Amino acid sequence: MAKGSVKKVVLAYSGGLDTSVILKWLVETYGCEVIAFSADLGQAEELDGLEEKALRTGASKVYIDDLREEFVRDFVCPMFRAAAIYEGSYLLGTSIARPLIAKRMIEIAEAEGADAVAHGATGKGNDQVRFELTAYALKPDIRVIAPWREWDLNSREKLIDYAQRHGIPVPVTKAKPYSSDRNLLHISFEGGILEDPWREPDEDMFVLSVSPEKAPDEPEYVEVEFEAGNPVAVNGERLSPAALLQRLNEIGGRHGVGRVDIVENRFVGMKSRGVYETPGGTIWREAHRAVESLT
Repeated sequence: MAKGSVKKVVLAYSGGLDTSVILKWLVETYGCEVIAFSADLGQAEELDGLEEKALRTGASKVYIDDLREEFVRDFVCPMFRAAAIYEGSYLLGTSIARPLIAKRMIEIAEAEGADAVAHGATGKGNDQVRFELTAYALKPDIRVIAPWREWDLNSREKLIDYAQRHGIPVPVTKAKPYSSDRNLLHISFEGGILEDPWREPDEDMFVLSVSPEKAPDEPEYVEVEFEAGNPVAVNGERLSPAALLQRLNEIGGRHGVGRVDIVENRFVGMKSRGVYETPGGTIWREAHRAVESLT
């Protein structure tokens, strides 16, 4: 399918550097209508002003769908029941979210009559595989546009320059160019200064947790109740799946729980450093393992 034959694209849009540039680039390069879709998976304030920004950048329409309960109930819960963990320490916070985002993106494409979807995954990462395999599994005839495999904007600096030339505000600077991905389960950081495995992350990078040095000296006891392998209550209070994970995040975060800094093997055959904060998920996993030890 030639560029000119693409009439309408649904873009998985976060409002970060990559997808902000991609939105404008799709309009300029393909001359097509772009519908921006953002999944609310618990990014909190990162969603503020997103609709206005997308429309100002060139989107014809914006979807911001609250998928938090579905995310935790249908994706995170089965993952923890299966004790899925990558290379001994990564709790798959980004990995488990991508199929849900892609699923909803295809649903919107079908509802809007779009002939293509687009994502901001780089050509060297795992996300391109997650997005595209899900898209093709659900709609084999859909076209997937992966700008990182097409354009010459092959560095953070070039992306920032492009954004500045087109008046696109982005939350990244040349002095602090690492990228992040946040949802209810975790926040991840990669790229930029983190590509040097000897470089310790700056403390002000972390969002969900205090440093262990600043955590309280007194312990806090947490009781997690499970039914059919899923957590249903914290300290005797029954909560929805999303609310329960948020509560565990708050408890774990104030005690400096859940920080991980690893160099991992990517599916596409490369190594990558990732720094993760997964406070609630770490408590959840430990509680689940404790229950398993009794059964």
